[in-house]
Amino acid sequence: MNRLQQIAEQFTGLGSDPQISPLGNGLINDTYLVTSNNGSRFVLQGLNGRVFPEPERVIANLQRLNRHIGSQRAADVHLQIPVMLPTLEGSASYRDDSGQVWRALQLIEPAESREHISNSAEASQVGFALAHFHKLCANLPATELHDTLPGFHITPSYFETYRQRLAQPLQVIVDAAFNQCRDFIDRMQQQIPVLEHAKQRGELRERVIHGDPKLNNFLFEPGSDRIVSLIDLDTVKPGLVHYDIGDCLRSCCHNPSNNEFDLARCQTILESYLQEAGEFFTANDYDYLYPAIWLIPFELGLRFFSDYLDGNQYFKVSTPRQNLERAQALFDLCGSIERQKGDLQQLLAKRTG
Repeated sequence: MNRLQQIAEQFTGLGSDPQISPLGNGLINDTYLVTSNNGSRFVLQGLNGRVFPEPERVIANLQRLNRHIGSQRAADVHLQIPVMLPTLEGSASYRDDSGQVWRALQLIEPAESREHISNSAEASQVGFALAHFHKLCANLPATELHDTLPGFHITPSYFETYRQRLAQPLQVIVDAAFNQCRDFIDRMQQQIPVLEHAKQRGELRERVIHGDPKLNNFLFEPGSDRIVSLIDLDTVKPGLVHYDIGDCLRSCCHNPSNNEFDLARCQTILESYLQEAGEFFTANDYDYLYPAIWLIPFELGLRFFSDYLDGNQYFKVSTPRQNLERAQALFDLCGSIERQKGDLQQLLAKRTG
């Protein structure tokens, strides 16, 4: 019996020799689909200990989220949140011989993830689903969740890490692509602390956030434009909803063929988000929408470039220069957002007027 089968059999009485196959294309955790002999299926996930040094806190957050969502009227909940499955011994997780922590999650089905938005109805559903998740969590005090990723989305901290790595003897070639990324970061560094300064001034406050609302974490009903679930909840934690909005728009509005930002799609997603958010979204929240739309793609590009300098220790890569190429694409996307700043601000002004 192989290692994965031994781990899978710790959960839910599967019997012997379950079928296991990779699931999804996440860059952090090890995720698998497990099918038992009787046809029952669930998601098995090994948490990345380098990213989540205290994985039990990740699991505790999801348990708290499950209890909170479960306490609300079923008629008011329009998203399925995956339930954690216990081990045979009744624990929420299993630690293998190497020390890695594993958990099992309900498989939401029938459902499918999508890598690209193909119509405005899908885009509208993304905006609704993200706002609905934020509304469901609005009365869950952020202080009741662990900060499982200290420093996550704190752009000035990522910038300081980048500066430290740049000051070390470089293990990469200083070529045109390297210079392009370094020069872009230098030009934009004055904009880096905008959200953190707003938080420090009390203009923005921390709430419960998803932390990674990229498109393929929204599950659609097959053959439909309707979203039925929001998954990959490892990064649920206290934070600014602007982190989620910026990251969602980065994922959904980035045209990878030319690294342009799709303004029309952004408008559709934002209009749907703001309609569902209602009074949950304050005047100050509106004021920092544009900075978030620009900053979060920049932040991810900064992280990719820093990881490239560090020998690709954090993000999974298939080639040594993949993180550099990812950074270039995101900095190009930031340039496209900047060029459309006036149009974006007009769009947002209409929503606040």
